Amino acid sequence: MSNYANVKFLTSAARVGQLVADTGREVAFAGRSNAGKSTAINAVTGRSGLARVSRTPGRTQLINFFELAPDRRLVDLPGYGFAKVPDVVRDRWHELMREYFARRESLIGLLLIVDARRGLGDLDRAMLEWAQGGDRRAHVLLSKADKLGRQEAIRVLRATQAECAGAGIGAQLFSAHARQGVDEAREVLSQWLEGGV
Repeated sequence: MSNYANVKFLTSAARVGQLVADTGREVAFAGRSNAGKSTAINAVTGRSGLARVSRTPGRTQLINFFELAPDRRLVDLPGYGFAKVPDVVRDRWHELMREYFARRESLIGLLLIVDARRGLGDLDRAMLEWAQGGDRRAHVLLSKADKLGRQEAIRVLRATQAECAGAGIGAQLFSAHARQGVDEAREVLSQWLEGGV
C-alpha cells in the first residue's frame, strides 16, 4: 500500500521562472529516456497513471511537479540520452536542468533510474555528480531487474554499489513489473522527505 494516496500533479515547467515556489522539500527522479522513470514514479507512489508512460523515449520534456503533502514534492525531470529530438530541444533541456540543480534549495535528493541491463553510463554518472552539488543525497534504482537472471542482477548491483559507495550513493535492484524493491525505494524517499538521512 502506498503512503502517497493524496499525491497530485501540480504543474509543468519549461523554464526556471515557471518552477513552483522553492520551499519545503522535494526529491527528483531522473534517468535515461528509456530507463523506466515514469513507471518507477507510478510504482513508488502506487498511482498507475500519475506520470505519463510512453513507448516513445523522451516524452518527458518538462519538469513536472507532484505534491505529496504541503511542502513535500516529487519532481519528474526530463529524460536524457536516446530521445529523438532536435538539438535545440535537447539544449533547452540541458539548460533547464542545469539551472534547476544550481538554484533549487528545496531539492534534497535524486532517485536516479538506471536500466539494470545497461548499468551506469557516462550520462548517469554526470547526473549523479550534478545532483550531489549542495550536499544532496542520491540513490540509484536499477530498473527492469526482473529481466536479468538472479546472478547477473546481483553482479550488476554489486558493481554499482562498489562504484557509488565512495560518494555515499545508495543503489538497489528495482522492478515495477515484479514489485521488486518498491518498498525499499519508498523508505529512502520517506526518510529524505521527512528530514532524515
